[in-house]
Amino acid sequence: MSPSSSSPSRVPVEERLFSLVLALLATETGLTKNEILSTVQGYRQRYVSRGDNSSLERQFERDKDDIRELGVPLETVEAPGDAGNNQLLRYRIPKGAYDLPADVVFSPEEITLLGLAATVWREGSLSAESRRALMKLRSLGVEADDPIVGYAPRLRARESAFEPLNIALERRAIVQFPYLKPGERASRTRTVAPLSLVQHQGRWHLQGIDQDAKGSRTFLLSRMVGPVKITGRTFEPDGSDFAAKALEELESIWAGNVAEIEVVAGSDAATRLGKRYGDAVPAAREGESFRLTVNYSDLNILADQLAGFGPEVLVLSPQSLRDAVRDRLLATYRAHDDTGGERTDG
Repeated sequence: MSPSSSSPSRVPVEERLFSLVLALLATETGLTKNEILSTVQGYRQRYVSRGDNSSLERQFERDKDDIRELGVPLETVEAPGDAGNNQLLRYRIPKGAYDLPADVVFSPEEITLLGLAATVWREGSLSAESRRALMKLRSLGVEADDPIVGYAPRLRARESAFEPLNIALERRAIVQFPYLKPGERASRTRTVAPLSLVQHQGRWHLQGIDQDAKGSRTFLLSRMVGPVKITGRTFEPDGSDFAAKALEELESIWAGNVAEIEVVAGSDAATRLGKRYGDAVPAAREGESFRLTVNYSDLNILADQLAGFGPEVLVLSPQSLRDAVRDRLLATYRAHDDTGGERTDG
């Protein structure tokens, strides 16, 4: 039966890409497009000898871009003496360019644990990174220790802005997004050259050059209130180690901002803050208040959290945090005041 008269079973895209990488790793001289389409798993099932393979060729062109985005160093080599002949182009992954250092070796158990770490993010915004990691691990050729694979967890990175920002970082592309600062009623469009994406104290931040302010700024992804647009403009970053510098700056801000609060023992606030600060929470009998020193990097985020605990928390200092929590509590009171009156006392 010829391929054209049958309906071959569909090969999953991950299997097709992996088969392509393995085939290109296995040859030093590379493979032509025709050799790839007629022999590699995922293509050969649909290949028609001496027939029309235009749709399959378009699939291969898309796959080339995909595996390059997965970090695979795919090269094209022209035929000696016949430069410019696309039919004789050979595709290859240079020997050693996709290998780990010779002194790095993983056991089957270690490969399994690394694979689990990558699949944690399979359903989340970090799926591109997980695909890169899984492709690299599979290319090593070490069999995993299967019995624990079924216990792989799943996590999600909730900020939808993460993936387009990550793509923009790879492309060195300038982005635009609507950003809502605390205290402002409407968002403002920011135009930024992204330098790093970092997580600090459980929140994702973008650090980059604000094109309007002409300076470095840090933005919380949770305050991006609309889609991130990747513009057609690119830039060349001036410097290096941007992520390390951004984390150092955030850590310095966090360490320099200190709040003193009183918390009612046995309350929901005590339970939640106790989980966060652990040994810093002193022993106290239920109903009594105890003092707690907390660091913060964003006053408004902390104010939102503390206001949510109501009378279970009292802010002692700084005054700016006291005022911010008080304003939130008064706004809540007014929103639920059926008398139409306005309370002005503290």
